[in-house]
Formats: sequence, structure tokens, C-alpha cells
Amino acid sequence: MYALYSVMLTLALVAYSPVFLLRRLGRAGYGRAFRQRLGRLDPGLPAEPRCWVHAVSVGEAATAVPLVEGIRRRWPELSVVVTTVTPTGARIVAEQLGHAATHRYFPLDLPGPVRRAVAAVRPRFFVGMETELWPNFLRALAAHGIPSMIANGRISDRSYRRYRWIRPLMAPILARVSLFAMQSEEDARRIIALGAPAERVVVTGNLKADLVPEPEGKPWPELLGLGTADMLWIAGSTHRGEETLILDVFLRLMPRFPALALVIAPRHPERAEEVERLVVERGLRVLRRTALPDPSARGAVVVLDTVGELADLYRLATVVFVGGSLVATGGHNMLEPALRRKPVLYGPHTSNFRDSAELLEAAGGALVVKDALELAREMERLLDSPEARQRMGEAGFAAVVAKQGAVSQTLALLDRVLMGGPAPGDAW
Repeated sequence: MYALYSVMLTLALVAYSPVFLLRRLGRAGYGRAFRQRLGRLDPGLPAEPRCWVHAVSVGEAATAVPLVEGIRRRWPELSVVVTTVTPTGARIVAEQLGHAATHRYFPLDLPGPVRRAVAAVRPRFFVGMETELWPNFLRALAAHGIPSMIANGRISDRSYRRYRWIRPLMAPILARVSLFAMQSEEDARRIIALGAPAERVVVTGNLKADLVPEPEGKPWPELLGLGTADMLWIAGSTHRGEETLILDVFLRLMPRFPALALVIAPRHPERAEEVERLVVERGLRVLRRTALPDPSARGAVVVLDTVGELADLYRLATVVFVGGSLVATGGHNMLEPALRRKPVLYGPHTSNFRDSAELLEAAGGALVVKDALELAREMERLLDSPEARQRMGEAGFAAVVAKQGAVSQTLALLDRVLMGGPAPGDAW
């Protein structure tokens, strides 16, 4: 099975390589990242003993922050290596963890790169955020007796459908994982149904609920040109097809709420030019975040073309719409604005964050809008009523705080993982 998987992955990488090279070639740091994807992680690694935390991209990297900080507090003798796949994830690690962790890029899941990477890091244990299941990598960890854990695990509807087709192949892969710390009972049920040993599966809750908002950061009102009487609508993590609806609703609201400003944060910042074009087509002025500060910012729609600033910006919002939900993408993190006491709106497609959406809806901290008409109606109602906004914001905040504790539960489980790990200095 492993040989066939490695051959298929190699063929897929070869087929994709021209696209990858066109996208990455010439970018700063590309050579170093490519060497690390080949498993050459050695230069500059921190002192042993080490542990390894893997977070694919931005969302997972941000979620890993309180867990890494907890590891450093509980086991100060452990150095932490955090790997990502994307440069944007690497940026989150650098900005939010700084010297608390050392970043590397995750190796390609081929025998050579995996073998070199594991031998270089020699981790006491491995934690994969959400549900990262790389067969060759998990096999290499098991061969060295290194315990592994899935933290904040979840199985989306789409992933579950796909995995079920290859369930006989999943069971031996899942058997190599020491512990599964899943977000919900449904996630636990699904991972067991796919072949995970039931005695290794625990429900810890969602680590995102434990993300403590940072102290006030950048001077956003000045950057955005907002006055004290202005209101701000933030549309976060939007996808293609949603910006059109948001801008049309904004145009409808403008005559009634002339003090309303709009920030659109596309989920993929590389779409900034596309979103700018949509704004201009509607006769509105537009500025990118990277162009701020700018004297003409007041009255312009701002497109957030940076990574890692959206959560901080939410604190300034009057109302938040969380994207990926009016199109069939599965939604994005609605706990971030709720933790900042903001009323939250999102569409019906929230399968990737089902438990979070149900939590906020049941508490009265969020509303589901099915289309542009409902979005406009609820926006108008909330903008008209500071009391309704405050009630929603406080209800959502209280609901999320009541669900906190996933970090401490995960750290307690790591105690068990650590006990089984190779001791520092053991022969390899």
C-alpha cells in the first residue's frame, strides 16, 4: 500500500510541478522552503529535547498558538518546532509565536524527505492540528517509537465522504496515531467509523474557543479614516460569489446609513485585485490595506490584502459577516468575532464549523442569512439597534467562554503522549 501511495503521490507532484514553479519561483525564501519540503530541516534547529507541532496554513497555525504557549509553560525544557505547508502559515508562526517556536516547512510525504525530516528533528512527540493524516510520515514516526496525536481534530462532511471510499486503507494509517483529540462527538464518531481505535479517541472541544484576543493592536480607526460616530461592517474570509452580494447590500444600505464603512477580507488575499475590480464596477472608491495609511481612506471600501490582521480588526466592527457560508465552501471561524463581543452573521453553508455555528445560534449570538435579501434585512435591523447588537455580542461571547478549556484538556492528554516518547539522547 505504501509503495503504491508513494508512486501515485510522486506522479501527482511531477504533474503539478510546472504550476508550482511558476507560482513560487523568484519569491523570497523559495529555495530554503523547497529544501525543507525535501526534508532538509537541520540547520538552525533548537536544542533537544524537541517536540513537533504541525499546522497546515493560517487557520491551523493561529489555533496552534495557545497550545504551543501551553507546552512551553508546562515543559520549558522542550523546544518546539512548528511546521506549516504555506508561507502565510509560516508568517503567522513568526508573528504570533516569535522565539517560542522554530518554524520549518513540512516535508513532502515521500519516504526520503520524511526520513530526513524525522531524523533531523528527533521529536519527543508529534502533534498534528486538525486532521493531518500523512501515511509515510506517520509510519516513520511509529518506526522510531515517537508518539503522535491529532489535536483539535475534525472530519468535515466532504472529507468523511472521501475517506469512507478508502476505509480499508484508513484503518492501518489511523492505527499509528497514539491519540485523537477531537472537537466534537460527531467528529469522534466519524474517526472511529473510519477505523481509529475507539479507546484512543477523546472529545476535547474546539481549541479556537480558547483563543484569547490580543490587547488592542494597530490604530485601526486612524488607518481606516473612521470617526467616532462611524459604523464598520467587516466581511471576513469571503469567497468568490460572496463579494458581489456584499457590495450590492452595502450599496442598498448606504443611503440610510451614510456613516457606514466596509472592509472586505477575502479568504485568499491574492484575490485582492479581483475584489477591487468588483468595487470599482459599482462606482465605489477602493483602497487596499497595504496602501494604508492614506488621506483618502475615509469613505473608501478597504480590501484586506494581508494575512493575520483580520482577528485584530474584528474588535473595531459594528457587525461581522463571516464568509465561505453563502457559497458551498463550509464556512470559516465565527468564534473570532464572537470572542470580541460582535454580532455575527453568516450563510447556511457552515458544515466545516457546524458545532461553532450551532453554539452561537442557540445562544442568540449569531444569525443565519440565506441570501442577499436576508443579509440586507438583518444588517439594517442591527445597524438600527445598538441594543440588539450588544445583546447578540454578549450572548455569543458568553457561549464561547463557557466552552473554553480545550487547551488544558489537550495538554493533559499530552502528558500521556510524552510518557511514551523516546527519552532525549536515545539512539536512533
